[in-house]
Amino acid sequence: MKDKYKVCSLFAGIGGIDLAFQQAGFEIVWANEIDKDACKTYRYNFPDTILTECNIRKINADDIPDFDILTAGFPCQSFSVCGNRKGFADERGNLFFEIMRIADAKKPKIIFLENVANLTEHDNGKTFNRIHNELSERNYYIRYIIADACNYEIPQHRTRTYIVAFKDYVMCNGFHFPEEQPLKKHILDIIDRSVKADDKFYLPENSVQYQKIKDAITDENQIYRFSDYGIQKSKNGISFTLKANMGTWYNRVPIIKDDFGIRTVTPKECLALQGFPKLFDFPDIPIKSMYKQCGNTVVVPLVNSIAKQISKCILYKR
Repeated sequence: MKDKYKVCSLFAGIGGIDLAFQQAGFEIVWANEIDKDACKTYRYNFPDTILTECNIRKINADDIPDFDILTAGFPCQSFSVCGNRKGFADERGNLFFEIMRIADAKKPKIIFLENVANLTEHDNGKTFNRIHNELSERNYYIRYIIADACNYEIPQHRTRTYIVAFKDYVMCNGFHFPEEQPLKKHILDIIDRSVKADDKFYLPENSVQYQKIKDAITDENQIYRFSDYGIQKSKNGISFTLKANMGTWYNRVPIIKDDFGIRTVTPKECLALQGFPKLFDFPDIPIKSMYKQCGNTVVVPLVNSIAKQISKCILYKR
């Protein structure tokens, strides 16, 4: 794009959405995140972007520089099948209206939202209808899709709802979500079993966890993890969804048998399973924060594909 569209990022996390839009040619001019360790990771990888570290409710919209696109991967625990599903009755669910508050003040041309797949079904569809109506009442034209990352070239089952809203009807009419692509990558294309990890990631052979997982490993080409229902195994070389609770319960981190022993998947490998490039890295933060951040972020290539489609419809409009 000759004149780069400017992006404002809310609930930025470690910057997965921002990276995807940046790769598509957009400029990230301002971001907001409340988690202190996520902010450290964000600043480490986006040193030139203004990041405001605070509760979004404390943000004065007048302090945000002008922008064209508003992006937000707003908190999903209120809508997730893994959470309490209180939706807008949950304080975290109500944060959606903070997005609308900033949109009212800044009037972006485009809004991009990401949330859990269950968003469309929560409360018998009432939650999604409310979101749809809030955008429609502000004269946005809306497109949305529920997409699984493994259908877009990443070997991870991660189904999410993506919403793109446009102020301009012609621009919206020219927008199309990316088509699904056959999966050509396997988990082991992401995780190299022939490379020894740091010793701290290997399970002690005399531990109960080691004995249980050793007996459960029937296919060394898959990864495993402990769950509420026993030991879970990936299928067809596609990882199960990486969850933020990896940072709360260490035994929920995926486990793999490599050429040197049985170990947990490293935070960098988790980032790779989310499609982050090798140059993206963590600063000096607790490892539990790294795992939490990996589970809280987005699949970068999928969001990048959507961002590229947004770019195309902008050029189409011009």
